[in-house]
Order: sequence, then structure tokens, then C-alpha cells
Amino acid sequence: MDQEISGVLVIDKPAGFTSHDVVARVRRILGTRRVGHFGTLDPFATGVLPLSIGKATRFAQFYLKSRKAYEGSIRVGFATDTYDATGKPLAAPSDCRPNRQALEKAFREFTGRIWQIPPPFSAKRVAGVRAYKLARKHQEVSLAPVEVEIYALELLAYEESGDTARFAVECSGGTYVRSLAHDIGQRLQCPSHLASLRRTAVAEFKEGRTISLERLEETVKQGALESVLIPPEALLPECLELIVRAREEANVRHGHSFELGHAILQRADKPGTAPVTTLLKILSADRRLIAIARHVTGNIYHPDVVLG
Repeated sequence: MDQEISGVLVIDKPAGFTSHDVVARVRRILGTRRVGHFGTLDPFATGVLPLSIGKATRFAQFYLKSRKAYEGSIRVGFATDTYDATGKPLAAPSDCRPNRQALEKAFREFTGRIWQIPPPFSAKRVAGVRAYKLARKHQEVSLAPVEVEIYALELLAYEESGDTARFAVECSGGTYVRSLAHDIGQRLQCPSHLASLRRTAVAEFKEGRTISLERLEETVKQGALESVLIPPEALLPECLELIVRAREEANVRHGHSFELGHAILQRADKPGTAPVTTLLKILSADRRLIAIARHVTGNIYHPDVVLG
């Protein structure tokens, strides 16, 4: 496999795999070590896991806090130590069954900016130690609340005679959907946990672009990797684009700051616009991505990531 291949693969992560497992599998399939991911998924969860290949691994910093979307189910009646279906029940099952109106009210109360305490079984650090390592030893885990944003939280299906509520949520990066399910149960005074979870989007990477590991392996054997690889030029589609030529291109490639001046700043759908923006995609005259530049002050930008 060409070591210089670069771009993003949107993997449909299967249940039971850690995100690292998926990265390791793709490294073997592609024959390269330069594979990373844009945000982990819990092993029991499935769905959208964007993997960066080659030079695209340097884009992770722009995606780790990206907006994400999920569909899942909350089981009412008992909570677990992991806040999901893989954990141990914290108490005997209860026959509590909140009505639909109560659930919808709780969903509204958890929409917007909220403070959330991460689960004890999480990768957060406590005095330098991963929280899940302490939790596995039954040691006390005290994590500080984190402000996150729930953009939308919708109840998709719920039968009061049953014990499971299906939902869809859009949230900021850093949100633990496990904690959301647990906290909703506490608000309803009905212990609950996350029974299933599927991620449907990370930033611009949607479920419709996913490929299974098995299908990826077949695609690579057929020599058709480019058909499923999102090129670097297509990343960060909301960023404005700056096309540079000759000496300006050389300066960018050497990491020199620059002033926009009379350069042509454009987006594919809005040519000629020139708003102040935090990030710029710098393209060569043949529209190859060469750098991502960050706004410094005034009209000054600095290439933060130079792809060479």
C-alpha cells in the first residue's frame, strides 16, 4: 500500500471493538502505521468512526470537539456501575415506569448547556490515573463536572408497558451519552442505563459514508481504496479557501505567516467572499491542500498545519 495515501475513512465500527482495535485492523489492511481516529467510541457502541490516514492524521485537532449525533435506547428500572448495558446492576431491578410525558419533560430539561459528570468507568484522569482503572479496583472515583451542550434530544419511541425508550441526540464533543442516560434516570427517580448506542455522525462525516471493515478489506484487494477515501481537500468543508501561487505557496510551505491583502478568498459556493474566519484552507493553484492556517490578528494568518 502506498505510504503516501492520505484522507479519511468513515468506518462503521462493530460492537465489541475498541476504537484502537479498529485502528489496528485498518493499519494491517492498508499496510501503514499512519492511522488515527477523530474521537473514540465505547466498545459496545457501533457506527461512525472517522479514521485519518497519512497526512490527514494531523487534522485530529480540528475534530475532537466536533458536533456528534447518536441514536440509542435507555432501559429504565435499574442503573449500572458503567452507566451502560455492559456494567453490573447497582441494585435490584425496580418496576418504575415513567410515562411518556415525564420522559419528554426530562429530555427538554437536559437540552441546552448542561453540567455533566463523566462516568466512573471513563478515560478521564484522576490524579494522573485513568478513572476506569480506579473503578475496576472499586476505588472511589471523583470527577469534576464538565459543561457540554445538548443541541437536540428527541424521544423516538416508548411504550409505557415496556422498559426501553429509543432516542436521538445531537451534542457537543466531550458529551458522555452514558451519563446522559444515567442522569435522566436520576431526574425521573427511576434508575436507568444506556442499553444501546449507535453514532450516526461526527461533524461532516455521516452514517451514509460508512464502510465496514470487511468491505474495506475487499475494496483494498480490488485496488479501489480511492473510491471510499475522503481526500484532504474535502475535509473541513465549512472553512474558507485561499488559493496561493508561486512565491506565496513557497512561503506557506515554509510555515511563514502572511497577510491576506488582495488575495482571493473563496468558498466553492460563495466565490469572492472575504469574511474574517478562524481557519483557512490553503490550496495550491491546482487545488491541492497544502496547509491549514489560523487567524492571528487583523489580516494576519499563520500556517498551523503544513502538509508539505
